[in-house]
Amino acid sequence: MTVALPLPLPSERPDQWIDALPQAVVLYRGGTVQRLNAAAVRLWGVTDDRARGRPLLEVLRRHTLEALCERGGELELDVAGRALRCQALLEPATSGAISALIVEDVTEHRRREAELREAAAILSHEFRTPVAGLRGVLEALEYQMPAEMQQNFVRQGLQEVERLARLVEDLAVGFRPTRARTFPISEAFARASRLLAQDVAQNGTLLSFGEDQLVRADPDKLLQVLLNLIENAMKYGPRGGAVQVETQARGGFVEVAVLDLGAPVPDTDNIFRAHTRGPGASGNGSGMGLYIVRSIVEGWGGQAWAERRGERNAFCFTLSSVAGMM
Repeated sequence: MTVALPLPLPSERPDQWIDALPQAVVLYRGGTVQRLNAAAVRLWGVTDDRARGRPLLEVLRRHTLEALCERGGELELDVAGRALRCQALLEPATSGAISALIVEDVTEHRRREAELREAAAILSHEFRTPVAGLRGVLEALEYQMPAEMQQNFVRQGLQEVERLARLVEDLAVGFRPTRARTFPISEAFARASRLLAQDVAQNGTLLSFGEDQLVRADPDKLLQVLLNLIENAMKYGPRGGAVQVETQARGGFVEVAVLDLGAPVPDTDNIFRAHTRGPGASGNGSGMGLYIVRSIVEGWGGQAWAERRGERNAFCFTLSSVAGMM
């Protein structure tokens, strides 16, 4: 970790620039605090005036940090749920020079790293099924067979390729910077309908969409949410049943609900947790679909939840309404 130290302006107090640093900085000499910058004051909850002249341990309140200040070097600490990267720039005690402890909050970096690891886990798990399917198709096509059977294997292979492409797009959208724009939600419905046409036909699903609403969102992320929820409804609802996507304006946002005729979900909150599947789930699903939905929706400031409405399950989310923003 390298910290660039700006030169003070003539009109400033000589060390005033240190308060502009985003990192928490503790200047010390011989185990005694000489100065806290503004970020350090916020981190440790003690004013610079009260900290000066006190032993490091009284201010830092951690033996690990005191030891780091004595020996120099770097370490990372977890403090109250925050990941802190700490570096002690040590000057020889005999020189009488001031040493520095620099603490940087890297919680957001660690969260992003965890998301990337989660994405790798999803890839590893989800890619197994289509890859195995493609292998089977290619092995079958090595042998002589009637043209009709051969064409059937080709169709199966194309379906697995399409599934792989969708998986890659799902992951890419989840980590792509948000590109919000204003558009009618019917635009997202039309895209979802085209992409799901084959699955809807094979399943015999009656898929319908509600009233158009003018919304502001990232179209790709909204599409990903819709695809996950509709596919989930087709998978766990009765074959050939109806899946309805309803919309309703509620003040400054639009509520979207995907309804199916599946069995009641006993735990509608925990089902949105990572690697969690419903009690009737079958097959090799990763249990990540609803977790991804909630992560995306909360990322744009909305909410995602599930509830029972009469004889139907409703998986709902909200997004900004343009009418409500005017």
